Amino acid sequence: MRKMDSRATESPSPWGKALKLIGPEKGVVHLATSAVLNAVWDLWAKQEGKPLWKLLVDMDPRKLVSCLDFRYITDVLTEEEAYEILQKGQVGKKEREEQMLAHGYPAYTTSCAWLGYSDTTLKQLCSKALEDGWTRFKVKVGADLQDDIRRCRLIRNMIGPEKTLMMDANQRWDVPEAVEWVAKLAEFKPLWIEEPTSPDDILGHATISKALVPLGIGVATGEQCHNRVIFKQLLQAKALQFLQIDSCRLGSVNENLSVLLMAKKFDIPVCPHAGGVGLCELVQHLIIFDFISVSASLKDRMCEYVDHLHEHFKYPVIIKKASYMPPKDAGYSTEMKEESVKKHQYPDGEVWEKLLAAQGN
Repeated sequence: MRKMDSRATESPSPWGKALKLIGPEKGVVHLATSAVLNAVWDLWAKQEGKPLWKLLVDMDPRKLVSCLDFRYITDVLTEEEAYEILQKGQVGKKEREEQMLAHGYPAYTTSCAWLGYSDTTLKQLCSKALEDGWTRFKVKVGADLQDDIRRCRLIRNMIGPEKTLMMDANQRWDVPEAVEWVAKLAEFKPLWIEEPTSPDDILGHATISKALVPLGIGVATGEQCHNRVIFKQLLQAKALQFLQIDSCRLGSVNENLSVLLMAKKFDIPVCPHAGGVGLCELVQHLIIFDFISVSASLKDRMCEYVDHLHEHFKYPVIIKKASYMPPKDAGYSTEMKEESVKKHQYPDGEVWEKLLAAQGN
């Protein structure tokens, strides 16, 4: 697959200009690009009879580099540098692949501590997760400071001091407020604060990141990043300590691979976002490839997991001992069950018919 050059959308026609107004390389145009290219990668992997992660791992580094668009990022990553990273990743690759097949890629759970859950629900979900072997937990914060303190204390007391806790503010705060708020949650020893402010505020993230260094708390962000250029700037500005790719926000596998390579160059761990429908199924391929062929490290690295809606997919993720087990079926694990698609098809699907009927009443 050849790389997609963003200049392909340039056109003197009214249609071409309209596309640029709702893009370029962001928003609806980029999401649509991702959907189309994700489908193409799924077909390519199926044609080769391999799961996507294996297709990438087995691909010649030169061929893999040819799939990437380096436009706008050559000031931090050239084609030759990308090739050199992938070449170095060949050393020990077989052993790392065997490690993944035997033990899987470490995951963390977001399912225990959504905002709005009662204390009883938090305790029940945390207890169940601990029974199932989870050691990494994420709690949502940012609505009310005193409530955050109470909930974080409850969860930290349940999981103990040795297990990993992360916090996610989902873009709640202005920059000074973020620093002040997180400082008051520092006693619970979070590994990171995720999306503390606007995802577009690169310098704001850098300010927060610098302020939290004495507290030993990192900044994580990326799920709302439009493209590789935003990631480039976050890395250049030292605005994050944990980079969170999204398999559907960026321009599919092609663009995500360029971000993985930049993260490797800057020595920043990648901890993918997977908090949406089908994101777990997709992003597992990218992060398994990253470990085997790029980063060669699991230090401070984990992949998000949420436990809902997997029943709609033909090849749902397999979690064992709180780790993603590498998919074995050919493709990108994107295929949904025909019955689920039919039920949710707009406007004639069963689910939509009920919703529209309820609105009519």
